[in-house]
Amino acid sequence: MTRRRAARLRPVAAAMLLLALGPASALACDSPPAPVFDIDANRYYTDARSSVIDPVLKARNEAAVKPVNDYLEAVARSADDWQRKRDPQDARCALGWLEAWAKQGALLGKMSTNQSWYTRKWTLGGLALSYARVQAAASPEQRKAIEAWLRALAEPTIAHADAHKGVRNNHYYWEGLAITAVGAVTGEARYLAWGRKVFDHAMGQVQPDGSLPHEMARAAKALHYHLYAAAPLVLMASILDIQHPHLDRLVRFGAENVANPAAIERMAGVAQERPSRMPGWVAIYDRHATQPVSTVPPPANNWDARMGGDRSLPNPLEHPRRG
Repeated sequence: MTRRRAARLRPVAAAMLLLALGPASALACDSPPAPVFDIDANRYYTDARSSVIDPVLKARNEAAVKPVNDYLEAVARSADDWQRKRDPQDARCALGWLEAWAKQGALLGKMSTNQSWYTRKWTLGGLALSYARVQAAASPEQRKAIEAWLRALAEPTIAHADAHKGVRNNHYYWEGLAITAVGAVTGEARYLAWGRKVFDHAMGQVQPDGSLPHEMARAAKALHYHLYAAAPLVLMASILDIQHPHLDRLVRFGAENVANPAAIERMAGVAQERPSRMPGWVAIYDRHATQPVSTVPPPANNWDARMGGDRSLPNPLEHPRRG
């Protein structure tokens, strides 16, 4: 029996523990914010290659999506704390916030722009991954409401992705992660199969040298977007328990060019915005891959709410080969 399946046999006991503690245990948790239904985000790149950011447009977009991002951040923090410390208040808080937005159909309104769709799929992935951390503590009523909501968000995400059959770049991969995570927490085989289809498509795009053509087209941000594109693929591979040599090539291409960007600068034809180190998702890769790529520990602050919180704390959906 896998670790994930074993964990799913314990939800009733965990939920009974929370109920036994009574309402007083919820006092440390703020009330959930008013739900957001529509998202009106805006594009902030100013050039055709999406490599130059307009700071005014960027600030406008951040303000527009702040309520959604703040909600995801709070849910992820509480869920992460529950997995780490098993304080019932944390599980009650995360599940209470998820249930509140679920029962009101949050995020199911109008997506006015492509950027709005991007925001929702990032949020869906983060919420499903955070829910995975506290799912064992959910009551049957909470599971029913939350999982129905995640499914309701997954359906238009799939429809939108399938309808836009042009460039299949990192956005498609992040959609794949969101649907894979929903499939894993709901047991919906159709979602897992769709996620696997996205993963396989991405692997077909990886070149013999490990590069991705669509991300190479991002001028000075080519390295950044190779690393950004690899993030959801690495987590999908662990959730689906896939070992793939093309993913290994992509990750090593990123690592080699973080250490020395000469190759990618030659290929992109422009100097790169160079990160100081590999992104924290490498901890997920190293836990699952047959050959870890890191020679140093992950960053002390390894947080990304869109990937379920602390990437140094294995998500229950992962299939780690090492601790």
